[in-house]
Amino acid sequence: MTPRRKRIAIVAGIVCAVGAATALVLNAFQSNLVFFYSPTQVAAKEAPVGRTFRLGGLVEEGSVRRDGVAVRFVVTDTAVTIPVQYQGILPDLFKEGKGVVAQGQIGADGVFVAREVLAKHDENYMPPEAAEALKRAADAKEAAQ
Repeated sequence: MTPRRKRIAIVAGIVCAVGAATALVLNAFQSNLVFFYSPTQVAAKEAPVGRTFRLGGLVEEGSVRRDGVAVRFVVTDTAVTIPVQYQGILPDLFKEGKGVVAQGQIGADGVFVAREVLAKHDENYMPPEAAEALKRAADAKEAAQ
């Protein structure tokens, strides 16, 4: 084998290795990517079916039902409501009428099955995506009236 062919073989091997590493990293990134959706977007079928995503909005007043560590509540963006089911201990700051982001999947029955529930940490904070979703829902509600 001539030196030129050896260099070409080494460069081709490096290119293949970098390509395989890039493919593996992008695949891992894609499978761990979690998007945020508002209840309006979920109702409009914009949320992925069979994939994990985040649902955010406000916990509807009077909707929290507890049965041991099983909790059912409703998340709203003031325009649309989505029922949520969660099995576990809720954060201390979880309250009706306050902001919440739940991560999980939407079931065939339309109930969002959460694996993780996050509550806002003080009176002034709300995730930017949730604030924007609430603003868009309020604007759409005003436009419809």
